[in-house]
Amino acid sequence: MQKITPFLWFNNNAEEAMNFYISLFKNSRIANVVRCGDNGPGPKDSVMTATFELDGQRFMVINGGPHYTFSPAISLFVNCETQQEVDELWEKLSEGGEEQRCGWLKDKYGMSWQIIPAALGELMNDKDAEKSQRVMQAMLQMDKIDIVALKKAYEGN
Repeated sequence: MQKITPFLWFNNNAEEAMNFYISLFKNSRIANVVRCGDNGPGPKDSVMTATFELDGQRFMVINGGPHYTFSPAISLFVNCETQQEVDELWEKLSEGGEEQRCGWLKDKYGMSWQIIPAALGELMNDKDAEKSQRVMQAMLQMDKIDIVALKKAYEGN
């Protein structure tokens, strides 16, 4: 069992968000749903709390009302292997949300995500500080991360 589980507070759309998120990632599923009854805090049969997994990572959600909202101070970091994966997740997660700089976006539910190719870390961690700096400067100009452009910056092109 996972010892630490992120717990996400939604106003009243936890079930919708959960279903959207599991549609994007392999090895994802809804594990458990607790629904409101006749005397529950929300409408009868609406989700009160639930547990789901995204690519094996467990999360919990609650429909807790409008008291709290998400902030970029907490984001979900997705380590992508290919540009295709970056492109697909970027397109789907940013739809109805907000694209931001350096691989960050806010989805339509207000959750912040970092859609980052593994190549970025590899190129930025090069022992050649000049190459790493060029990669950093290229990344700072991007919203969605472009692996080809990062590699060109790395090579000095």
